[in-house]
This record gives sequence, C-alpha cells and structure tokens, in this order.
Amino acid sequence: MNEAGSAWVDALAASLVEALPRLYHCPAAPGQPGDLAGLLAALSLALAEGQLEIPLTAAEQAAVAASPLAAGEASPLVLAEGRLAWRRWHQQRQGVLQQLLQRAACAPPEAPAPSAIAALVEAHGDGLDADQQRAVAAVLRHRLVLLEGGPGTGKTSTVARMLAAVRAQRPSCRIHLAAPTGKAAARLRSAIASAHPDLSCSTLHRLLESQGERFRRHRHHPLDLDLLVVDEVSMVDLALMEALLDALPESAQLVLVGDGAQLPPVAPGPVLLELQRPEQRLALAEAAVQLRTGYRNAGAIAGLAAWLRSQLTSEPPPGTPAGHGLALKGQLALLKAGANLHWHPSQPQRLPTLLVERLRAHQAQLQQLSEPEHLATPAGAERLLARLEQCLVLSPVRKGPWGVDAVHRALLGEGLERGPRHWPLGTPVLCSVNQDELGLANGDLGVLVERQGERRLLFAPAGSGEPLWVHPAQLPAVQPALALTVHKAQGSEAHEVWVLLPESERNCDRLLYTALTRARQQAHLITTPHGSPSANPARA
Repeated sequence: MNEAGSAWVDALAASLVEALPRLYHCPAAPGQPGDLAGLLAALSLALAEGQLEIPLTAAEQAAVAASPLAAGEASPLVLAEGRLAWRRWHQQRQGVLQQLLQRAACAPPEAPAPSAIAALVEAHGDGLDADQQRAVAAVLRHRLVLLEGGPGTGKTSTVARMLAAVRAQRPSCRIHLAAPTGKAAARLRSAIASAHPDLSCSTLHRLLESQGERFRRHRHHPLDLDLLVVDEVSMVDLALMEALLDALPESAQLVLVGDGAQLPPVAPGPVLLELQRPEQRLALAEAAVQLRTGYRNAGAIAGLAAWLRSQLTSEPPPGTPAGHGLALKGQLALLKAGANLHWHPSQPQRLPTLLVERLRAHQAQLQQLSEPEHLATPAGAERLLARLEQCLVLSPVRKGPWGVDAVHRALLGEGLERGPRHWPLGTPVLCSVNQDELGLANGDLGVLVERQGERRLLFAPAGSGEPLWVHPAQLPAVQPALALTVHKAQGSEAHEVWVLLPESERNCDRLLYTALTRARQQAHLITTPHGSPSANPARA
C-alpha cells in the first residue's frame, strides 16, 4: 500500500474507532483483552486490502460476543466461525456464495444422459489429461463450473474443448466470453478465436452495460445468453459478481476460470479465494476442477512461480512470518547463470540504471514504429501494438523511489504532468476509465502516435480486431504506461517483465507470483540488497 493509500486507511480507521463505540454505547478500551478499538482498526485495514474479515483469538471473540457492535441484525459487525466481519459484506458474501453453489448443484438445460456425456468427453477430450477431461464432463453436468490452474496448465485450451462439447450437444446454445479488464478480454478472445471464431468477447462492465455505479442489465433486463465464460475471475470482486448473477438468467451456465494464487481484486470480496475454502470446495464437488499439469516450460520463472504458488495454496507451517522470507531469498540465490529469471539486488534510494537503460531502449523502439511512415498500413499499426507487449515494468506502488510515478518521471521528465500532447511519440498509455462511447474499457493499453499531422492514441480494444484511433482530447482519463502497478497488469502478458519490489510491501507472495506470471520468456526481479520479498503479515 502506498503512502496515499495508508493515509486514507488510517483516517477511516480512526473515524470508525471513535464513532461506532460511541453510537452503540460501548466505549472501546485500548490495550485491554479483546481491544475493540484495535479490532476495528484491523478490520478497516483488511477492508482496504480487499479482505472482508479477520481471525480472532478466544479473548477477542469473547469481547466481541459481549459487545452491542455485534448484537442483532442491525449491528455493524458479525462474529462467525471465529472471524470478525462487517455485517453488510458478510451478508452480501453469503448471498453470492449461496447462488453460486446452487448453480453448481443444478444440471444445465437439456443435460445429456451419462452415456452421452461419456461419448462427448471421448469425442472432444482427445489429447487432454484426466483433469481437463473432468472439466469437459463438468460443463455437461453442472450449471456452474469452476476451472482453476496456474500459468501454462491449459486453462484456455480446456475451455475451448468444453465449449465444443456443449455446442455439439446444444448447437443453438448462446455463448459469450468475458473478463474483468479489456486486456484480459482481448487475450481471451485471441486464444479462443481459432477454435470458436464466431464467439463475442467483452469486459464484464460492457457486458452488463455499465452506467457508473449501476448496470442496465439486471434481473428485470437479463442477459440474452445460455452460457457465459468469465476468465481471470481472481480479479472479480463481490459487488461485481453479485451484479453478474443478478443479470444472468437462472437457466444459464456460468464457467469461472482463474488462478487462485494471483492477487485478489482491489475492491472488497475476493470471490475466487472464497470459493477455495474447504467448505465451499466440498459443496462444489465435481463442479470444481483444478488443472495441475504444466504444458508451457518457462524455465526458472515457472520454477519460482510454482514454489510461490505452493506457499499460497497450502497451509503455511508454523513460524511462517519469520522463515518464509529467508526461504524465498534462498530460492533466488539458487538461480543459475543463463536462467530466464534474473535477480538484481539494488539500492532502494533510486531506480536502477540497468532498468532505466532497458526502458529507454524500449521507448526508442516504440518511437521509431510510431512514425507516420510506419503506420501507413494496418500491418504497421499491428506491429506497433505487438511491440507494446515486448517489455513490461511492474511495481506494487505508485509513489516512492521504486514506484510507477518515479519510472515515468525518469523517462518523460517535465512533460509527465503536461499530458499526452507533450509526451514522446511511442509512449504507452493506459485508459483508466470505461469509455463505452469510444469502445474502450478501463485497463486498455494503447500508444501515442502521429496520424495525418496530429497526435492520436492507438488502441486494440477487446472484442474488436480493428485498431482504434482516438484523439487525446476525447480521452482525458489517460495515463502513461511505461510502467504499471501489478494490479493494473493483471490479465496482461509480455515477452520480458521487470519487477520492482520494495522490501516493505504487504501481500508480497501474491504480488510476486502475479508479476512473474506476466512474463512469457524473461523476467528480472529487483529487490533491496539485504532484503528479499518476505511473507504476508499474520493478519492481512
């Protein structure tokens, strides 16, 4: 969390600590067993990090149980299974999980007989491993299927086979593909296109016809489809999933695809993490399929990502906060010369020269391809957009010496604050809001170019194979994207990824895992000299 984020969290926590005990006539006694003031502050911090609850000790549970703050349906807090939660989000979560589990327990329309399912799996599961074949069978048996797996485990190819089996059994089935961000939707469309070129793909907000905080699609104006695939579901928060379920016809199927080890969404309520809890997985039964076999060899990147994933998806041993960082540092120290993952311990006061020089070279390549003579044909625009995916720089923070803003100051200088009209041609840009009227979504990446003597922003939006040319004045909410936060980069990939990781960052394991798995072939990890990434705080 950056300094600005920390400031508002501290202010929120202080306000709640003061107001709630006063409104409910239960003065908080700081420092006492079951300190309600401390619990309210911790719960506020958890909410800011997307978590809806915190675990309690026995003494804390007793104090909360005796407090008016958690008594009755009108109270702001709820104590459930030894965890403290905000009642509003607790109820919302229970409702969403109940709907998801009910869908998983129901058969899809025109569900085939067991013998027909076996025949369809045999016909469309050739070359798939046992887990992938189970996924094909699951989509023929259940109205909801959860498909999980790390990078390179064949999630997208499995989805393509699942859809082929459904279409063979129900040729008129109306299918749509979606993802939380424009970049993720574009990648999904590209990956599925060879097997299902006729399927439409969009962001979830565009699918639901977003109107700011509301959506045009809901239970009274439902979506016109029979099966929806949602990729990168780790990025879907509780409110968005609730809106999606409200708009999805009861008879429609829902296929959720994601990687549970990636960062949770910024907004409260990590739906995928909730579905990974033992009680939820037990209820999902065969409707949840975990892919385990890796089909893409990414060398040392894959090795470290697999190690991190094992830490995130299994129960950590006692003493994790003290020992886990040393274990990770040991993993990095074992990297061999010539590996496709490079570790660069660097001084934290300024950006490493090695990174700045690499980015300047990337900037020069983009600038050359952005000249008008290179954009005279559609192929030129495609080459430029493809070059954007050559190099990606990631940081968990915007502020500070290793933040995204510091990278942009180093590369754009005084022009940074003056907007895209003053940035060099070839500067990558990020659309930071949904712009349906322009065909753009929050998270779409583009590049600054010159066309017909004027500055333009060139995008390749999800759901369209055509380049989109936008005048800078049409898109005031645009940011430079020579570097991105790790959250903003979810759903993206690049040939080469550089990761800046300050030692003090929270949720470090998921940050590092999410960042490294953006890399297709090369990754560079920059940490402080005497500290490597350390484990998450005990209460986070």
